[in-house]
Amino acid sequence: MTALQQVDRLDIQVLVDNVTDSLSSTPAFVTREWVTLRRQGMRITAGGSLCCANHGLALVITAHGPAGARTLLFDGGPVDYAVERNGVRLGIDFGAIGAVMLSHGHWDHAGGIPRALGMIGQANGGHAVPLFLHPGMFRPRGALQPDGGVLPMDPIPSPADWALLGAEPVVTDSARTCLDDMFFISGEIPRITPYEKGLAGQVCRPDDGAPWRPDPLLMDERFLAVHVRGKGMVVFSACSHAGIVNVMHHVRATFPDVHLHAVMGGFHLSGPTEAIIPETVRDLGTFGLDLMIPAHCTGWRALNALERAYGEKVVVPSAVGKRFTL
Repeated sequence: MTALQQVDRLDIQVLVDNVTDSLSSTPAFVTREWVTLRRQGMRITAGGSLCCANHGLALVITAHGPAGARTLLFDGGPVDYAVERNGVRLGIDFGAIGAVMLSHGHWDHAGGIPRALGMIGQANGGHAVPLFLHPGMFRPRGALQPDGGVLPMDPIPSPADWALLGAEPVVTDSARTCLDDMFFISGEIPRITPYEKGLAGQVCRPDDGAPWRPDPLLMDERFLAVHVRGKGMVVFSACSHAGIVNVMHHVRATFPDVHLHAVMGGFHLSGPTEAIIPETVRDLGTFGLDLMIPAHCTGWRALNALERAYGEKVVVPSAVGKRFTL
């Protein structure tokens, strides 16, 4: 694997997130949704002018390096209309997106990627872009129900189907860099903490005719990282089914000599995993992070616990339409 190159600046546009919040004050490195909408031409405040929140995550991440800017779409949220509605209102330059990554095989991160690929192709003259996928994300999945049944999840398209949608599928479980080596896509995340046990109740089967079997660990989940010059590593973990502490341990092991500046994404500390909020909050403090940017599935209890432990200068919540400059 080629060495990860440092970048001079990182711009992160939140395209899809669970919450909307354009009124709360923010630090200087965060631009609120309504500010961006005004810059993009909003002349009247109305519901039709605003972005929509939706259960999922999509980040448009632009790294500014020696060879210029390179942009990657990290996940696509749950559904086509959220990508199109928010992307148009925020003025996303879909033609500048040079690669796409699907962090793991769940519908709330994959559902909007087909429309994103269509908008990318429309803007760049029909050129396919790499789509980074893990080979374990294509199995049928579902969630066990209280009555013992299984509620299936929307399946992830096959590599062949992704190619028909305008992608160049890159299917691998190994770590690699992309876009002039400015983005690092991890391999599988080792599970080392005693309390981060994955997604309870998830099941899968090797094919449509096979019986369901337990699948809590989601080994197809991976993180994205960028090294910002003078600041350190910025880590993106879309859902953290591996456990956000396990994610950070793997980042530290992979880049032992680089300061860990920020982590952003869903920390998955809502629902049954609310039980591990105390251990997670405690152990996140061992990585020396300057910023924690909770999003998506983190949950309000974990967000409050993190802010109480580390303060507003460290814990800066995400929301749809926000733009972070690091």
